[in-house]
Amino acid sequence: MPYFYGFDWTYMAFILPCIVISLICQINVKSTFSKYSKIRNTRNLTGAQAAEYVLRQNGVSGVSIEHVSGSLTDHFDPRTNVIRLSDSVYNNTSVAAVGVAAHEAGHAVQHAQNYLPNKIRSAILPMARLGSQLSWILILIGLLFTARAGYIILYIGIALFSLSVLFTVATLPVEFNASKRALECIRDTDLLYGEEYTGAKRTLQAAAMTYVASALTAVMQLLRLILIARRRN
Repeated sequence: MPYFYGFDWTYMAFILPCIVISLICQINVKSTFSKYSKIRNTRNLTGAQAAEYVLRQNGVSGVSIEHVSGSLTDHFDPRTNVIRLSDSVYNNTSVAAVGVAAHEAGHAVQHAQNYLPNKIRSAILPMARLGSQLSWILILIGLLFTARAGYIILYIGIALFSLSVLFTVATLPVEFNASKRALECIRDTDLLYGEEYTGAKRTLQAAAMTYVASALTAVMQLLRLILIARRRN
């Protein structure tokens, strides 16, 4: 009889705790960002100006800074060399806005300086996309059949899924390093100081934990799939 992938004890043991942790991290990053969005920086710099400042301090040119709609949708696009800052960051003069903008500028600096972990993550990305698109289809097909062909399809699906897990884990050093670059520039040039610097640091730390939670969830999901496959075999 085929095994149906669902809410068994492995889900309770491996996945449910990760969901709880992820929710806590999401709530924490939103509350932390909201708290420090109410504190203006004494230099009265907007997020866009702060990003420009960090780029200039690192000798990086040719990077555009654009506005993008939404909340916490900030990102750096290495394909077009563009930093996109959200509604709550681009024209905002808050401590949180400066921290987030400086972080995205940190990604642009990584790209300009050929930061090795960033290059590794970029190399993994095409394979990770393929893995995320095909893995669950193959895993579900493999779970529906008990014949040897089902086992083979299941393990191929797990192997593809592991590529997306690898990308998620490879993202961690890139994100932590971008925050490190941002905070060092903020601190060393007195872009923010005292409680302002502390607010930016706490905002970026809260954001970093969402990536940790995402990586933990991916790893635990992979372990769960491997355990299910071994039990079936």
